[in-house]
Amino acid sequence: MTTGFSSGSSRFADYFVTCGLDTESGLEPDELSALCQYIEDTKFRDGARGKLAMSNEGENFEQSPLRRTFKSKVLAHYPDNVEWNPFDQDAVGMLCMPKGLSFRTQVDSREPQFHSFIITREDGSRTYGFALTFFEEVTSKQICSAMQTLYHMHNAEQYDILHTPTSPQGLEDQRLPQSRPVLHAAPAISRLQRFNSYDISRDTLFVSKCICLITPMAFAQACKKVLEQLHQAVTSPQPPPLPLESYIYNILYEVPQPPSGRSLKFSGVYGPIVCQRPSTSELPLFDFAISEMFNLLGVENVLQLFTCALLELQILLYSQHYQRLMTVAESITALMFPFQWQHVYVPILPASLLHFLDAPVPYMMGLHSNGQDDRTKLELPQEANLCFVDIDNHFIELPEELPQFPNKLEFIQEISEVLMSFGVSPEGNIRSSESQARYRFRSVDVVSDKRNGNLGSPLSSYLLRENETIARLQALVKRTGVSLEKLEVREDASCNKDARAQCDEEELKMHQLNIQVREVFANRFTQMFADYEVFVIQPSHDKESWFTNRDQMQNFDKASFLSDQPEPYLPFLSRFLETQMFASFIDSKILCHDDEEKEHTLRVFDARVDKIRMLNVRTPTLRTSMYQKCTNIEEAEKAIEMRVAKIDHTALHPHLLDMKIGQGRYEQGFFPRLQSDVLSTGPTSNKWAKRSAPAQWRRRDRQKQHAEHLYLDNDQREKYIQEARNLGTTIRQPKLSNLSPSVIAQTNWKFVEGLLKECRNKTKRMLVEKMGREAVELGHGEVSITGVEENTLIASLCDLLERIWSHGLQVKQGKSALWSHLLHYQDSKEKNATPGGLGPPGFIHDTERRKSDGGGSAMPPLRISLIQDMRHIQNIGEIKTDVGKARAWVRLSMEKKLLSRHLKQLLSDHELTKKLYKRYAFLRCDDEKEQFLYHLLSFNAVDYFCFTNVFTTIMIPYHVVIVPSKKLGGSMFTANPWVCVSGELSETGVLQVPRNTLEVTFECQNLGKLTTVQMGHDNSGLYAKWLVECVVVRNEITGHTYKFPCGRWLGKGVDDGSLERILVGELMTPTTENDERMCRTPPMQQSPGMMRRFVTISPSSKPKLNTGQIQEGVGEAINGIVKHFHKPEKERGSLTLLLCGEYGLVWALEQVFQHGFKSPRLFKNVFIWDLLEKAQVYFESAEQREATQDENWQTRVRHFCRFMRAINSTSRNIGKDGKFQMLICLGARDHLLHHWIALLADCPITSQMYEDTALIKDRSLVNSLIRVLQTLQEFNITLEASLVKGVGI
Repeated sequence: MTTGFSSGSSRFADYFVTCGLDTESGLEPDELSALCQYIEDTKFRDGARGKLAMSNEGENFEQSPLRRTFKSKVLAHYPDNVEWNPFDQDAVGMLCMPKGLSFRTQVDSREPQFHSFIITREDGSRTYGFALTFFEEVTSKQICSAMQTLYHMHNAEQYDILHTPTSPQGLEDQRLPQSRPVLHAAPAISRLQRFNSYDISRDTLFVSKCICLITPMAFAQACKKVLEQLHQAVTSPQPPPLPLESYIYNILYEVPQPPSGRSLKFSGVYGPIVCQRPSTSELPLFDFAISEMFNLLGVENVLQLFTCALLELQILLYSQHYQRLMTVAESITALMFPFQWQHVYVPILPASLLHFLDAPVPYMMGLHSNGQDDRTKLELPQEANLCFVDIDNHFIELPEELPQFPNKLEFIQEISEVLMSFGVSPEGNIRSSESQARYRFRSVDVVSDKRNGNLGSPLSSYLLRENETIARLQALVKRTGVSLEKLEVREDASCNKDARAQCDEEELKMHQLNIQVREVFANRFTQMFADYEVFVIQPSHDKESWFTNRDQMQNFDKASFLSDQPEPYLPFLSRFLETQMFASFIDSKILCHDDEEKEHTLRVFDARVDKIRMLNVRTPTLRTSMYQKCTNIEEAEKAIEMRVAKIDHTALHPHLLDMKIGQGRYEQGFFPRLQSDVLSTGPTSNKWAKRSAPAQWRRRDRQKQHAEHLYLDNDQREKYIQEARNLGTTIRQPKLSNLSPSVIAQTNWKFVEGLLKECRNKTKRMLVEKMGREAVELGHGEVSITGVEENTLIASLCDLLERIWSHGLQVKQGKSALWSHLLHYQDSKEKNATPGGLGPPGFIHDTERRKSDGGGSAMPPLRISLIQDMRHIQNIGEIKTDVGKARAWVRLSMEKKLLSRHLKQLLSDHELTKKLYKRYAFLRCDDEKEQFLYHLLSFNAVDYFCFTNVFTTIMIPYHVVIVPSKKLGGSMFTANPWVCVSGELSETGVLQVPRNTLEVTFECQNLGKLTTVQMGHDNSGLYAKWLVECVVVRNEITGHTYKFPCGRWLGKGVDDGSLERILVGELMTPTTENDERMCRTPPMQQSPGMMRRFVTISPSSKPKLNTGQIQEGVGEAINGIVKHFHKPEKERGSLTLLLCGEYGLVWALEQVFQHGFKSPRLFKNVFIWDLLEKAQVYFESAEQREATQDENWQTRVRHFCRFMRAINSTSRNIGKDGKFQMLICLGARDHLLHHWIALLADCPITSQMYEDTALIKDRSLVNSLIRVLQTLQEFNITLEASLVKGVGI
């Protein structure tokens, strides 16, 4: 059916624009891009001079006039303005011809180039532009003579340079540059004239011109055809059937957008053009060729780039072709469905906006390369988190520590299968993409371009290339074993059809490939987030208050979601859940309850998720990482084929307009100046009356349609996006206008504010997570953060610090701006350090040291030194890169609670900061800097082990000090002491400690958090008795100091006769009297646990607890163990501490057995072990008497006696209390404690050795004790090696 407009549809194109040379204003150099070019050249020259020791001539040639850039102007646009999409002259001018005007002569290649671009408005909505740039002969005499004059001046300069007397090295100079590409004028006049010259009498001058369509939706293929046909009309020998105005009028005013789910046909100059739009249940509109991205980069690289984009890193695309930049950027963002890129998005960055690469926010930008400079010449402000994609060279540079996309290998396999079924090589293939992208078109005056070796017509070489592609394809297909018959059938069928149909066939293939690849990608997210709705935290408030407190709210239960995921997914998912795009996605979920409110993306995604849920009930397979392939490719393809096979709508045909006689004439080879009177207004017939709805309605229409297709935010979300969250949402694209210093300053000020806000939110989030939700609600904390999540948060803090440090940087060395600054600081301090100073050079002579309570006397505290911490990192051989070193240094400083202090010290060197940073940099905004350091100071409230837990294989020096009792000092002690230190990661083995100093420093692989120290002596010499107060061990890198209390004798015949003891340690909290705590309030003390309140008797006398307190003690000890096992595996602390530490299980059961214990004589100590040995003797004799006890009783007795014998026969000298501790630990491990308590309570030996009031004689108390101990049965208790050494059970 032929269609006009219904009120629901809107126009296909908003504007038609021509850009080019304004003959009236003449040749104006494009200062901004010229300046960039100049800077690049001087960089190159300085580099070259450094390398080749050239004198001042060498490469110092200015660009030849033909290679300079000149200002292009928007010559005309029709209509003048559209209410719903105001015309932005600066932006359109910059993006149509991002490099400005270029000139050519008849010897240069002048192929037309097509590219598209995007303009993002402040409200986040987008407009697309499609531009075709071609060359026209310059007819203006003034311009030609101006060019000639420029050449005379240029040649005279070159002549002067060549003929100035030079050093003897001059000859060398003349030879050198010739190997350089032609672009830099070669210093030989003859060469110069031959290639880069322009002679008005002999040469024809051509200048670039551009025609462009600005459209609300991205129908790239259709727009390309419209522009190509318009251009063909101008260059072909026969004039077009109608004046050009008729076709342009038609596309502007008479062609509507296809309604969703429909296709539309309209007429170009030479043939019909079809475009189609997906329905509301399909994936959003996408009309660029995804195959080109895979051809250019290969599947592996695309997936890495995709991962970087999902994690919102900075992405810089680099290519000589504007269209490639656009294709890759649009393809990557389209594949993210249902998520949307939320930050700066500029697929084509005009030369004049290069300073925008300094933006300290996530961005995706495309940078045009001139094809000369390689990657090393490109100086980028920040590279720590940069993904650099050199599209033309099939090369991608990734940031460090990039996690793998889940199921990466199976995913690559699935994508590759799709690509190969269309004959696209998964490894990528640059040349074939060239031939596809190359403009197919016969020019009237094809001048064979001899220099490029391009003899003959471009058409024949094009065919050759095509054949080559087919041959390569066949080879590839043979290799992969796919049947070739289908492919060949396609070929034959298409050969017989006319060219037009073939073109459609090609386009259909593109759409099929696009939809297949997109479905495969979308399916990954549907599988990964199939049950995401369960974890969405709905706000308890009304929407309005939710908006206002958006920053403080958690909208997704990340910890629970991650605990359901397979282990290999975690590194990627934990980082992805922190991104802006994920947060916005969940926000939009919260904002729309019913399907009506949902935006298009969410509706489509939720429908898919529901379908997956119906197909397979996910619950049983939650934790598996089974890879499920995409199943709905066929129906998606069918929808497209149906639309193409049966066209739903046909637009009005172009027709003659009411033009004056003589208008609409045209001259071959020149795009005419169009008649503005006919093009500036649309038709006024009746069917348009409906269209004159007020602009705001139309704007709402457009937003609706954007919401449906570009899936942009609805009004409510707009509102919060403007106010809340982070900077990336407010600056989506730099203002594309001629930039005054004030605009740049304002943009940078926005960045500074944004960085500070991000810092505030990050620190708050990290503290809340670290202290745990319980801590927030109840005022005391159990850690609820998972190790993976903590790592993610710290990595994102490192990323933020890198962005802050690279903002406004002047001097760049290495990839990490933070590490570069630290190195400068280290250099300056080491130069100034006086050799006779207090410490090694580079120590900051900072009198302040950290005092550790208790161990303070035993060990002088570590000096606080920024440079010393840097040296520790520099000495770690495993860390090879600057970015890695910076991250390690941040982790170390956080673990030492010195991050804020170190950075304050680093920034206190104002001279250095001034030297390294521009005035507008974040680090030179004093108030913001102070606030930033203040936010970081809050990390000192929590304990991080983010260095110790990550660098598990590095060598670390430890310092051990044994503190003997002050009263009975060890001065007479003659034996040789030894220690063995154990941690969560490993243990040291036995270390001899010198008797005279009682301290030793050793280096070994990271032990992790320390848990136990075994210590003892060899019982040699006359006086081998030793009372030890404690052992103190310090990690010399992190400064963590552990205290292992002892308070017992070691020696035969004293105490329990033990020669060695196992001590359980606790981390000592350093108290820093630092300048940052101004008020002199007493330091925060931990509130005493339950048991500490009872035990306030002097340590020498045994505390007497009543039965209630003892029961409570056992309960608390068991409770601690149960809680331990309910935490995720990676966050569990030390189980040894809960078993053998202060108020642990061993201590609690000791209290049970000591209650009411009869002490036989005044001076002899009786130990619980004595009771247990007597019981063992009784049980063994009872067994031999074959008492008539039941089977169960006999089994328990057998176990008990076996363990007793094993412990007694050990070669270790651990004493009676040590043996009791070992028995309890083994009993807990093998779930036998409750049996043993029952046995002992019934044993006659017990009734002899206890008073009647004893707990162990009270049946009801014993039964409740047994019940409590039974709760340990469900846990798999693994003991540390040091606890059970020497016992072979």
